[in-house]
Parts: sequence; C-alpha cells; structure tokens
Amino acid sequence: MKNLLKVHRARFNYTQGELAELIGVSRQTINSIESAKYIPSTVLALKLAQVFKVRAEEIFELDEND
Repeated sequence: MKNLLKVHRARFNYTQGELAELIGVSRQTINSIESAKYIPSTVLALKLAQVFKVRAEEIFELDEND
C-alpha cells in the first residue's frame, strides 16, 4: 500500500509527534506508516483522513502487489 501521509502532514505543517497526539497514537506509528512498514487499521486511516479533511483514498492507495 502506498501513502501520501507525509505530503498531507507537510501541508498542515505538523510534526510526526503533533499528528500522533491528535489521533492518539505514538510518533513511531506515524513514522512506520509513512515508511510503509505498517498498514493502518480502517479506524486509524479514517482518523487521519478526518484530520486532513480528505477521503482516506486521498492518503492511501493500493499497490499492484496488494
């Protein structure tokens, strides 16, 4: 799964820590999602979309291998 989390985070000028605090996860979780080491749950993906005021599909995209 590909994601544009870092791009959206930069648009709002949030650090990984600030974003993590907003949605109730650790900074390491945000880092793992951005580096594609962790695929978030549906609930977490929707929380991220809500923070950035976009649809989850605008942050996350299925890869050919998914």
